[in-house]
Amino acid sequence: TMQSSGHRFRDVEHHPLLADNDSYDSSSSEADMAERVWFIRDGCGMVCAIMTWLLVVYADFVVTFVMLLPSKDFWYSVINGVLFNCLAVLALSSHLRTMLTDPGAVPKGNATKEYMDNLQLKPGEVIYKCPKCCSIKPERAHHCSICKRCIRKMDHHCPWVNNCVGEKNQRFFVLFTMYIALISAHALVLCGFQFFSCVRGQWTECSDFSPPVTVILMIFLCLEGFLFLTFTAVMFGTQIHSICNDETEIERLKSEKPTWERRLRWEGMKSVFGGQPSLLWINPFAGFRIRRLLLRGKKGGPEFSV
Repeated sequence: TMQSSGHRFRDVEHHPLLADNDSYDSSSSEADMAERVWFIRDGCGMVCAIMTWLLVVYADFVVTFVMLLPSKDFWYSVINGVLFNCLAVLALSSHLRTMLTDPGAVPKGNATKEYMDNLQLKPGEVIYKCPKCCSIKPERAHHCSICKRCIRKMDHHCPWVNNCVGEKNQRFFVLFTMYIALISAHALVLCGFQFFSCVRGQWTECSDFSPPVTVILMIFLCLEGFLFLTFTAVMFGTQIHSICNDETEIERLKSEKPTWERRLRWEGMKSVFGGQPSLLWINPFAGFRIRRLLLRGKKGGPEFSV
């Protein structure tokens, strides 16, 4: 423990406030950080994110061109086509917003004497400093070795969205799991109807593709739909449970005793999704501004990209 300006730093590894190769510009505020597009340059995460998009596109291709367009029932094709594609757009939009939203990163290298003085801390008050990113560690923040930052209310790092799930993007991650689960269930139902229709019609005029190709494409879609439905449905339920209990996955796994006042279940939902219940809760476009995004793109940083 080090004495500094009447308060104490608690640092397990007793690192200096700033390493030689670190720097902290006190003029850059957290508001400044929020004005940048967040993107993690992690190879594994980027591959997983691209795979997610390709799998959704594959599902959309099979549903549209193998099952719906060849169908003789016009309204069946139109209704299911519009529904599936709308859910796919919502799922991919939620994925993008989860990936490109700052999850709640603590400013890197802000553990400076100048910053401490601005906090106006009481004498003897203990402050926790992360020795890995040299930042003041707020309560319930955890360091992510992939993002190389401390993240407020970090739930976990998800390679499928190439980002941490934290305080500021958990809502979009919940929507992503929900919409992927919905399109997976929809695809499985359509596959069931298609198999029944093809068998009943003895595979004549069942699809524009040959029967073997149709079967292979639909089997892969069924496997994909089943795996994604199982994974995302479980993840969606876990996220809702964590939000209602005001407890992150890391806190649950570490069995951390809450030092904070837990929100009531409904209050936890409103804090994550914002305000009173409305259709905005399930809208991944809520709060999105193209002009702001273009302005953010003009600013740079080591962990930011456009």
